[in-house]
Amino acid sequence: PLAKNHPLKTQEKKYFVSSNVFPIDIMLSQNHTFELMLFQIVKQPCYRGLLICVQLFVTPWTIQSTEFCRPEYWSGLLFPSPGDLPSPGIEPMSLPAEPPGKPKITGVGTPEVTSAHFAGSVLLLVVNQKVYVYDYEANFWTASTGIEHPVSHVSGDNCCYSGNSFCMDISNSVFAYLHGDEISQANIYFSNSRGYRFQKYTLERRAELIGTLGGIFSFHSLSQVGLLLVDQQMAMFSYSDHPLNRSFGLPFDYDRTLDILIAPGQKGILIFWFQKNLLVSRNSGQLVESVQVREGQRILYNSILKANITIHSVAANENELAVLTRENNLYYGSLGIQSSSLIKFADQNIWSQEAVLMFTDVGMLEILTPLPDMIFPAFDFQKCLLNIQALLMDPQLQAGICKVELLQGEFENKMYTIDMNSQLELTALMIPQPGTLPVPLVSKPGPLGISNQAENRGVDQCKIPGDVQPAGTRALREEPAWPPDLAPHSHRSDLRPSSLPYKHSDQNISLKQQHHWGRADPNFTSSIKRPTISTITLDIANKEISCVDLKPLTALISVGCDLEKKIVIQNELSACHHGVLDPVALQDNYSYIIEREAYDPNFQGQQAEEDLEVYYPYEKLGCPLLAYYDTPWKPVVELWREGKFQEVVEAEYVLLEMNGLFTYTYSLTAGMAGCSAQPQNWTTFTEMAGDTASFSWDRENYMSCHDPDYHEPLRWPDVPYQILGGPTENKVVFDQRNGIYIFFISIVDPSYSYCHLETTFSVYVYGAFPLSIFPPEITIVLLTVATLLSVWLAYMIPQLLHMEQDLEVSGFWARLYQRCRRSCACLWGRC
Repeated sequence: PLAKNHPLKTQEKKYFVSSNVFPIDIMLSQNHTFELMLFQIVKQPCYRGLLICVQLFVTPWTIQSTEFCRPEYWSGLLFPSPGDLPSPGIEPMSLPAEPPGKPKITGVGTPEVTSAHFAGSVLLLVVNQKVYVYDYEANFWTASTGIEHPVSHVSGDNCCYSGNSFCMDISNSVFAYLHGDEISQANIYFSNSRGYRFQKYTLERRAELIGTLGGIFSFHSLSQVGLLLVDQQMAMFSYSDHPLNRSFGLPFDYDRTLDILIAPGQKGILIFWFQKNLLVSRNSGQLVESVQVREGQRILYNSILKANITIHSVAANENELAVLTRENNLYYGSLGIQSSSLIKFADQNIWSQEAVLMFTDVGMLEILTPLPDMIFPAFDFQKCLLNIQALLMDPQLQAGICKVELLQGEFENKMYTIDMNSQLELTALMIPQPGTLPVPLVSKPGPLGISNQAENRGVDQCKIPGDVQPAGTRALREEPAWPPDLAPHSHRSDLRPSSLPYKHSDQNISLKQQHHWGRADPNFTSSIKRPTISTITLDIANKEISCVDLKPLTALISVGCDLEKKIVIQNELSACHHGVLDPVALQDNYSYIIEREAYDPNFQGQQAEEDLEVYYPYEKLGCPLLAYYDTPWKPVVELWREGKFQEVVEAEYVLLEMNGLFTYTYSLTAGMAGCSAQPQNWTTFTEMAGDTASFSWDRENYMSCHDPDYHEPLRWPDVPYQILGGPTENKVVFDQRNGIYIFFISIVDPSYSYCHLETTFSVYVYGAFPLSIFPPEITIVLLTVATLLSVWLAYMIPQLLHMEQDLEVSGFWARLYQRCRRSCACLWGRC
């Protein structure tokens, strides 16, 4: 037999301990007609022991029962009869005997549930065209807010790599919409808070889209939002962002409403199915293909539609697919890297109207059948466990022998981060079976395919178009793997290369953003300014279906901010080192005064009304840099990661004095910097930000005046050019003022890093003489007059002194002559 049945009885004690049961009775939508009684499961992919069980009965007015199941006990409880559902915006009340916010209905009829989705740690249900949230950890209900129109479905995805903010954003993102709405009138809502709060989602190109809304999904492996358009029994996907928004996915048949399953793992795998057909897309809907039915290597049917079977239940995990049919047949297949196909196991009496499939692990499938309890309002479950690997050993299936003995890599089920200008190298080990030559193949969901290049030693190097492309260096950063209770494992984990006599080959996968290879075509890749994610998968080409345990190696690549990066301002020449400032005094609540003529608290360059006393934060800034006021200056910015120096930053950045000092300018003007457009400046950003975010100039809103796509006319070429770094030699020029400046610095170059690289630092400007009281013109005139007067006096005083001496000598000789003359006259008898 395929499996043994294991009826498990509900235990009341276990129920109260393990189950967060919440009350709701739900009914099928009148818009859907079901020919069969179905029992469906909605799983929380990040926690193996958490799922929702849904039973669908034959007629549209029959009760549909929903319950919370935890597989380790294989028991559940029907939800009690509901009361009033809380209205949106009304806080749920805490009740001691039941979960807070318990939904209650007072109107006529039974509440109608049309969709269920796990968003992280909460469960979303669409009840009577409204969205309600059940937090199963806190055990309370509440109603979503922000939705103003009826909705029928919610959609989202779950990222199971803990500790990464980008991964949390995936789990928090939810869409709500009304299935079947005309695209021109569709009301779509989006939530980034796990469904607690929604806002209207704007559809671009709405006027160009024709048809009805078949669904809206976040395709994180493409970093796109996909809109399923249905028109005249055909469907195709429309995408939100460049470059896929210029066209549509290939159309496929949609003559019946299709259930859509998103396989976990962010690989872009979609499964479309209804009772008569099964379709698969491995690239987020760009190409939707039929699933083949095989017998060994022979194709029996090119599609399920031609196999003439009736699908009852479908289950899928990251790599496997299983189908249970009404004809009592079980089909199994792998979601291969190249194609998807199914094989049929031997006929068994395993089908019932309530039976449902569920993968519990790699190669482990369970068929669950609920068994109502006539006394206690609970479901027991009959569990039918199947070991797929054992079943494939049947020679009648002609499954073949797996050509690879071992495929393992340290990057399996881990998350890495690639920032701009960064590289990542992943390594895997492949051990083939003797005498075989399997071909490893690397894939990434993206706009186009992948090209591979082989190197020596069996090393494969691949180039991945799109956001991530190979390079070649060490691995950067990895996040924690799957939660412990979900960590996938292989039944071949006991095999090690040292114990195997087979040859092995190392597979090296080098990754780098294609934009930084110099080969990027803007019509091919998404915008480099936008952070994205990507999934990298290593698998074996044309892998046999018997390779159940040999699952592909997958890693999630976050093309975004590396949180370990930071910028540091080089401070080799500090004011303390040269004795200009005393570090002891700086630490002792040091403060200084900024004159009211030198600062503006509103950062508009206007004088303040009073002086400002500033306390210097030495613990944060340390000792200030030293700069001479009369020499153009700019800081040396260094990039550090995990405490290690990486490089000197040459990207564009901006400075702003945090206390509003405006006693500095820049050495270049807009015209001198070669701007073709009017450059941005701090005045514009501070006016727009107001008091809430004065330091709001960053990589997301920066536009270079050298960018040909920036069309702001250059009206004032003589204004100071306030951007430092980059292609110009711009520097800061200080006014004639000594003192401390505390600068905020922000890297604004959008092509340098996805991180907001910002910091603060201080500079002490010295060497400036005090400003003169008088205008410089008057001072120059007075100095000139004083100089000329001094020179004249230096000349005239000796001259005057010389004239006085001459007069005295002349008088002396004149007097002497008179006396001599009188004396001689007396001698001659004349006196």
